[in-house]
Amino acid sequence: MGSNEKTTILAENAPKAIGPYSVGVQAGQFIFTSGQIGIDPQSGAIVAGGIEAETRQALVNLRSILEAAGSSLDDVVKATVFLQDINDFNRMNGVYAEFFNENPPARSAFQVAALPKGAMVEIEAIAVRQDMECDCCDCECDCDCKE
Repeated sequence: MGSNEKTTILAENAPKAIGPYSVGVQAGQFIFTSGQIGIDPQSGAIVAGGIEAETRQALVNLRSILEAAGSSLDDVVKATVFLQDINDFNRMNGVYAEFFNENPPARSAFQVAALPKGAMVEIEAIAVRQDMECDCCDCECDCDCKE
């Protein structure tokens, strides 16, 4: 993939997009995911069990998208969490820490008025693939040239 190419990520183990958008896009070394809610990919329904269960499923969905792009949660550099109720922050954070327990990414968290399908939490991420070699020149380095 050239440094200016954009590729849509198709993830069989994650919920399909519920609108005119991609679940993930790779541009160069960067992977951008759409927000993931706690949808069970098999049933298409929000998982039962409250904020903890929804957070867990949203992160499993996020992991599936990243893995489909050849990446992982370890490569996430920025996450954004949208909560229907900011009072659920501590319970969401407990589950989040299970997935990002070592060298966690930068993160923002916000309360929002509403989320799709009545979800309690939505999480999106930006990851950087560490295994990609420089493709902007022939030096096989980790440079930033844009030729």
